[in-house]
Parts: sequence; structure tokens; C-alpha cells
Amino acid sequence: MNGYDLSRNWFNFSFENPEKVRPIHAAIFFFACEHCNRLGGKDKFGFPSQMTMDAIGVKNYQTYGRALKDLEDWGFIIFVERSRNQYSANIISISAPTKNGIARGKALDKATLKHVSKQTRSTVYSTVYSTVSIDKPLTNKPSNQETKECRENSFREQVAQHTQYNPKMLEAFSDYWTESKPKGKKLKFEMQRTFDIKRRLKTWSKNDTKFGTTDKLSPIEQATHNINTGANAWLNDVDFSKLR
Repeated sequence: MNGYDLSRNWFNFSFENPEKVRPIHAAIFFFACEHCNRLGGKDKFGFPSQMTMDAIGVKNYQTYGRALKDLEDWGFIIFVERSRNQYSANIISISAPTKNGIARGKALDKATLKHVSKQTRSTVYSTVYSTVSIDKPLTNKPSNQETKECRENSFREQVAQHTQYNPKMLEAFSDYWTESKPKGKKLKFEMQRTFDIKRRLKTWSKNDTKFGTTDKLSPIEQATHNINTGANAWLNDVDFSKLR
């Protein structure tokens, strides 16, 4: 018998005997199934009391003992050998009886089908006849100016990541491509069919070098830029002693 059968038979019994079953019963039974599974599905296996109590969160041994005895009386656990002292464990076998007063599941099956049918009718009714919308309202959109500002900031952040270029050139590039009409909804770069920042910057840099449209950095600014971008890293490999 597999785990699905064990689970099904347990809940069949639990559904038809609500006055008998408590959460501790289910906890012990399903931990026994889990322990059996970890041992490779043995027919008979040791079931230490303290380990089980720790696993299911029970502190009182008498409470645990009574629940374990109930499972035995109901036929879900069979004692092969009882613990003789604190150094030995109970040896048990798992069972899932369907006779001798144990529920066969007809009541639970019937209740489940009834609930599913009722739920389906309720869902169809609410879907077809409901006049209340559950969609979120779209009236809380930010204004175009706010949206444009956010998009511009995002664009400038992406451009600024290309630190291999002159900072002033990057600023000029961002200024140019984030232009927009006062009441326009789109920025200049958004009106292009395609826009790859990396490629556009490469072309812009070539034109800037050719025509000199961007102011050059001062010596201090250039030195700072070289440090930040690692442009002077090649100096680490130079042997200055040979230059004397």
C-alpha cells in the first residue's frame, strides 16, 4: 500500500469519526509514514518515542502514549514488539484498515463532490451575474511630467555606467537624447525606432573626437577620471628602474 492509500484511508476514518480523532493522532500516524519512507519502506521498523515526540512537538509522554494506543486500537499501527525500557524502541508496522468499523470513505467522497458542485455553481454565478468589478482602478496613474522625469533619470543612470567615456561627453549625450517638448509625452530617445545606448555612445564618441564638440577635461579632472576608470592600471606593469 502506497502513501496515497495510507493518507486516503486515514482521512476517511477521520471524517467519519470526528469525536475520536485529534490532531495528535494525525501527527503521529503521518510521522510514522514519513519515518517508514526514510527507512526504505520497511514492513517493520523501530519507532523511538522521544524522537517522535520531538518531531511532532509533544512534551507530555502520557498524552503521546494515549494517542499511540488509540492508533493501535483503530488498526492504523500494529505493535510488533513493545519497548522494554528507555534504551529500546517500539517496533511497529503501519496499516490502513478498511474493515471492522473503519470508514471506507463513502461519506467523505459524497461530501467532497457536494462541496465541489456547490463551489462551481457559486463561481459561475459570481462570474456571470456579478456587477462589481474586481479590477484595480486605473485612475491613480502618475502625471506625464512625473513619468517623464522618472524615465529621464533612468536613462541618465544607464548612460553614466559607461565610465570609459569623458563625463562631460556623457552629460552632453544625456542632455541631447532626453530633450522633449513642454507638453510632449515622449523623450527624444523614445521616439527612435531603435536605440542601443552602447552603440550610440560609440558613434557619439567618434564624432566628438573628430569635431571636438565637447569641452576637454582639465588636468585634475582627467587624472581623477583615469583613476576612477582604471585607465592608469597599465602603469603597474612598468619597470621604472629600467628607465634610468
